[in-house]
Amino acid sequence: MTGPAQGSWQPDPEGRFDYRWHDGQQWTDQVSHQGQVQRSPLGGPPPQAQAYGGPPPAQAQQQAQPLGGADGFSGISGDLVDGRFSEKEAKPIANQNAKLLRVRLGEPFMARQGSMVAYQGNVDFAYEGSGASKFIKKALTGEGLPLMRCSGQGDVFLAERAFDVHLLNLNNSGLSISGKNVLAFSSSLDWNVERVKGGSMVAGGLFNTTLRGTGWVALTTDGAPVVLNAAEAPTFADTNAIVAWSANLQTQLKTSFKAGALIGRGSGEAMQVAFHGNGFVIVQPSEGIPVTPTA
Repeated sequence: MTGPAQGSWQPDPEGRFDYRWHDGQQWTDQVSHQGQVQRSPLGGPPPQAQAYGGPPPAQAQQQAQPLGGADGFSGISGDLVDGRFSEKEAKPIANQNAKLLRVRLGEPFMARQGSMVAYQGNVDFAYEGSGASKFIKKALTGEGLPLMRCSGQGDVFLAERAFDVHLLNLNNSGLSISGKNVLAFSSSLDWNVERVKGGSMVAGGLFNTTLRGTGWVALTTDGAPVVLNAAEAPTFADTNAIVAWSANLQTQLKTSFKAGALIGRGSGEAMQVAFHGNGFVIVQPSEGIPVTPTA
């Protein structure tokens, strides 16, 4: 998978179009842009200035069908097979789209159990034990992070409940993430369940998963998040809406019991985390699934 497959649509190497056809030996002048197939030689004008000089659109759609070979897509046309949804192979680890992560296996990596939606190649998935100390913390705090180790050779596609997927790279740094928002991360990162400073288990403490070191991490958000710069002003966020924050930030739990001031989810009690220092806080536009009390 190191180069263009024989006879397949690939991301346009010039970046002027969505895809360009590679015949197995060289790039051709056949391109696909926003679902429309046309012809444009390498080094030509941008898409909006390119006149279509190829066959009629209907014939061009037929020519665009062989994404995986002439036989596999024969007689089938439409947006799902015109190249726009084909596997993106420009980077080993990248978003396939806003809700799907694609990882090309080199070194093993960790992923949330059940997050694999597809894979190609020879890939092994194994349960990853958390160790005695982490297991006890998970049991006491509810900060669960069920993991599996992915190893082998091939491409793995990951997703979680159609949430938005975001990819971050850590360079000798740390990130504190809510366990429910962790999708995957490189095995080079150290992880642990840690108590958020400024609170205690008895007084409604908060526990998060902390990743440290150098590597990549993919996290999910329920909707498009906002990233707040805690250095600009004291920053507060609802505990149910926080996704992650820079591990070097100073934190403190703040609880209010003001009647009628339901500024967070709860029954009169609002709990927030206060952040101070140089760093950022990621907050999603959702406080999670409402919990229905049982009789």
